[in-house]
Amino acid sequence: MQFDKFHGIIPAFYACYDDEGNISEARTKDLGQYLYEKGVQGVYVGGSSGECIYHSLDERKAALSYAANHLKGKMTLIAHVGAPSTRDSIALAKHAAELGYDALSAIPPIYFKLPDSAVLKYWSEIIDATPLDFIIYNIPQTTGYTLTTSLFERLLKNDKVIGVKNSSMPTMDIERFKKTGGDNVIVFNGPDEQFVAGRIMGADAGIGGTYGAMPELFLQANRFVQEGKFQEAKLLQSEINDIIIALCSLNGSMYAGIKEVLRRRGVNIGSVRGPLEGISSEDGGRIDNIIVMIDQAIQRYCR
Repeated sequence: MQFDKFHGIIPAFYACYDDEGNISEARTKDLGQYLYEKGVQGVYVGGSSGECIYHSLDERKAALSYAANHLKGKMTLIAHVGAPSTRDSIALAKHAAELGYDALSAIPPIYFKLPDSAVLKYWSEIIDATPLDFIIYNIPQTTGYTLTTSLFERLLKNDKVIGVKNSSMPTMDIERFKKTGGDNVIVFNGPDEQFVAGRIMGADAGIGGTYGAMPELFLQANRFVQEGKFQEAKLLQSEINDIIIALCSLNGSMYAGIKEVLRRRGVNIGSVRGPLEGISSEDGGRIDNIIVMIDQAIQRYCR
C-alpha cells in the first residue's frame, strides 16, 4: 500500500448543482480544476460536504462519476459510499471501484441505534464488495455512533482497512486510533478547527469541509507542522478558526456560505439543497468580510 498518496490536504468535495439544483458535471469539473490548481493532494467525494444524505442513489452515482471523469489520474480520489441501507452502500462501492477510485469510506449506519455487531457487519459487507482499500468514517456528532478502539481493532484484521477519518472533537481519539493502528494505519483529522492539534497528536493527513474555501491556508498549516514550525501553525490555526466561526455564524448554511465564497472567486457550483438553507440578503456583507479574512491570512502566512 502506497500510504503517501493519502497524506496531505484532502478537501471534502462539495455538491455541485446547476441553476435548477441538479447535479452538474460542468460545475463539478470547475470545482475539481480549481482545487487541482491550488495543489491539494486529493478529494473526498460524496460525504457530508457533498450533501450525500439529500441525494438519490442515482445522483450519488453521478456525483462520483463526474468527479472521476475529470480528476482521475490528477489526484487521490476517495469515495464516500455510506448510505442508510447496506444494499445502497454496496451499490455505490461497486460503482466507485468501476470508476477507478483509490479508496472507499463510509459513515456507520444512521437513524436506528444499532449494536457493534450490526455496525461491524455493515462495514464488513461494504469492504468485501470490492478490492478497494477502505477508510472508516467516525463522526458521532451526526451519526450518533462512536467508534471504539476495540471495534477498530477488529476491523483492522481486514487488510483492506487502511485508516479512519476521525471527525470526533477530542484530539485524544486521534491519538488512540493512531496508537491502535500504528504505522500501518492512516488517521485523518476531521474537525477543521483542530487541524494543527490533530496533526501534532498523530493524524497523518486531513479531510475537511472548509478546506475548499481556503485551501491555501490548510496547505500552509500542514507545511508548518511538517517543518516543526508549531508557533506559526498555532497562529494560523487561530485565524482559520476565526474564519470557520464566521462561516458558521451566517443565517444560511455554512456550505451555502462557502459556495458563495467560491462563486466570488469565479467558481459557481450553485447553492445547497433543502433542508439546508441558502444565504440570506443579510449574509452578503458578512461574506465580504470572510473573503477579506481569508485573503489577509493568505498574505500573512502564504508568502
